[in-house]
Amino acid sequence: MDFSEALNDFLGFCETEKNYSPKTVETYRIALSQFFDSLKDSYDEKIEIENIKAQDIRLFLGQLHDSKYSKKTIKLKISAIKSLFKFCTKKNLIDKNPASLILTPKTDKKLPSFMLEKEVTALMDIFDKTKPIDCRNLALIELLYSSGLRISEALQLNVNDINNSQHIVKVKGKGNKERIVPVGSKALEAVKQYKSVRSEIGKILDPDALFLSRKGNRMTSVEAYRMVHKYMSLVTDTKQKSPHVLRHTFATHLLDEGADIQSVSEMLGHSSLSTTQIYTHVSIERLKETYKKSHPKA
Repeated sequence: MDFSEALNDFLGFCETEKNYSPKTVETYRIALSQFFDSLKDSYDEKIEIENIKAQDIRLFLGQLHDSKYSKKTIKLKISAIKSLFKFCTKKNLIDKNPASLILTPKTDKKLPSFMLEKEVTALMDIFDKTKPIDCRNLALIELLYSSGLRISEALQLNVNDINNSQHIVKVKGKGNKERIVPVGSKALEAVKQYKSVRSEIGKILDPDALFLSRKGNRMTSVEAYRMVHKYMSLVTDTKQKSPHVLRHTFATHLLDEGADIQSVSEMLGHSSLSTTQIYTHVSIERLKETYKKSHPKA
């Protein structure tokens, strides 16, 4: 089969059967289009998927490295290539998988930015609760910190997704996987107050959406990022200032106070514990401090 045909079939499979997000499908398309362009240097005629060898993939990765792509970006592009050839193998389009022997480079794990508890308190105190927009902003920030939601998850919430009596929120995460996450009393109070003035923000064009823009539509991630960045800049010196930092802060504070990593992982919606383990750095430091203060020979 022609490479272009195999690529289109694969992307269609990712979109319809695997239900990948449009962003993921586009990331795969870009990576595999780059790979296709690199193959044109080695193949004069039509590129058949079954003729591609492991050496072709290694050559492409070498080109990425020479172009100063980051390890993280190269890892993403390798993942796209491996997924393509795995698909082709399962569909019997090729006899041997040329990507099976390609090693994925390890990326350097950066510790996530997070806020101190006093900074979080200062952030929540900024907003004027007499203003509808401030009530919305406070409710969103309280919810991000209280439940560790991704900004996309929070903005997808509908008015009835938060259960006040049970203190829980129903979240649709990556891959449309639903999970139930606890919500703190302060976040519930902030959301309740926001709901009482929600109609004052403007004409409601999307009645289901919990967080509305000034135009009455569902609030966008760009609007949310700008808002969070603006107010975080007033209270913290942390390098990153974004909604995701509030998610990092949620996980860090829970683990620092002794929460078990399995529970935190479930609340974050992580598919494996290894993803959550990066947040244990603060807990480890807390244990070291406790050890130094308590152990007679420390």
